[in-house]
Amino acid sequence: MSKPILSAHFESRKPSDVRLAQMKYDERKVKPQAVINVGIGNVSLPTNPAMMKRMFELSAPESPFSKGVVRYSGTAGTPECQDAFKNILKCEGFDTSKLHVQVTDGGSSGMELLLIGVCGPAGTDEKPLMMIDPAYTNYISFAERVGRKTVTVKRHLEENGKFTLPEMDLIEKTIIENKPGALLVIPYDNPTGQLYDHETLVKLAKLCVKYNMWMISDEAYRELYYEAGKDLVSIWGITDADVEGIEGRRISIETASKVWNACGLRIGAVITDSPEFNNRSIAEYTANLCANVIGQYIFGALAHETPEQIMGWCTNIREYYKEQIMMVYNGLKTQEPGLIVSSPDASIYTVIDVRNVVKPGFDAIDFVLYCAEEGAVNIDGIETTLLVAPMKGFYDIKAGDKNPGSTQFRISFVETPENMAKIPELFVKLLRQFEAQR
Repeated sequence: MSKPILSAHFESRKPSDVRLAQMKYDERKVKPQAVINVGIGNVSLPTNPAMMKRMFELSAPESPFSKGVVRYSGTAGTPECQDAFKNILKCEGFDTSKLHVQVTDGGSSGMELLLIGVCGPAGTDEKPLMMIDPAYTNYISFAERVGRKTVTVKRHLEENGKFTLPEMDLIEKTIIENKPGALLVIPYDNPTGQLYDHETLVKLAKLCVKYNMWMISDEAYRELYYEAGKDLVSIWGITDADVEGIEGRRISIETASKVWNACGLRIGAVITDSPEFNNRSIAEYTANLCANVIGQYIFGALAHETPEQIMGWCTNIREYYKEQIMMVYNGLKTQEPGLIVSSPDASIYTVIDVRNVVKPGFDAIDFVLYCAEEGAVNIDGIETTLLVAPMKGFYDIKAGDKNPGSTQFRISFVETPENMAKIPELFVKLLRQFEAQR
């Protein structure tokens, strides 16, 4: 008897690079004594106190869930949850008077909505989403899911750990050749840790206006930047006073996951100053009914926080990550000076490039699978392995082209400080172990 046939799309699916190591480790029959997982940005810190209070008091009389009833909210989200996203921006000094907020099931749902809302018809090359490689792999995966085209211009990781942004004339040439519907930027970049400055965003905004594109900014890590003397940058800091015509074409992706330490809450938002985009996006999302209402209530606590509370929280989180990132950065360079480690400027990620210390034919995915399926080394008397994300899936590579991610890995600063301190020695020992048997 014949079996039902999977769709061609499902047949082609492989695990996301950020989940690959964990999935393969779960299948491992004989596991080491310890594993440190920095392959995915699954933040392990406690969430904000105002949110935590609501989470612990869901049955309190003032809670909408005190009687055990859990109903849908409106598709755009509860007014309080929408106000929470606005309040954060307002406390950071941005004008929110013309902004429209649509609450989504995490930033990921917002990404999918964007692709449907700004790109050409499914299955065509019309109006692709333009990204700057390496780009967060979920955008590439969602584009494939909904049949939308993407086009990229590439950054390169220099020997000094700096990613070079493409020249503006190359970006403009790519726009002219491909006619994208939107440009995506991640100013505090995932996966590279690169920080865009205001002047760069203004230059990109001018191209968006010149070629009539939407400008999209993924602002998941907006408050996490570490260079001394730098100011907070955002798409909401670029107005018609900077670039005439930019207002009305701005969109940002927001999330409770990173700065607010609530990955599993699955609350995000699409914010825009285009009433038409907002209306159509909500109409599209009605099929999803609404985002998680318990998550909306918990995140909604931030609607009532003061600027001092919001900015104080952000400062503390920023200082925490800066300390962890510098510790790992310096440790890696000490353990193996030949490693190229991306400059620790922003977000909660670092890219490690091993191209100078491995033999020819090295493949990042092979190393990740080795660590997940069989590798382990002694760290402080304990057999330990490490889960990281291979960078190959973060590059949108045409068939036949060399993938820079073949020798690169992304690590996320999501483990405890004690475990993060072990990563430099652990990574280098596992790399040498892998190379010795290759």
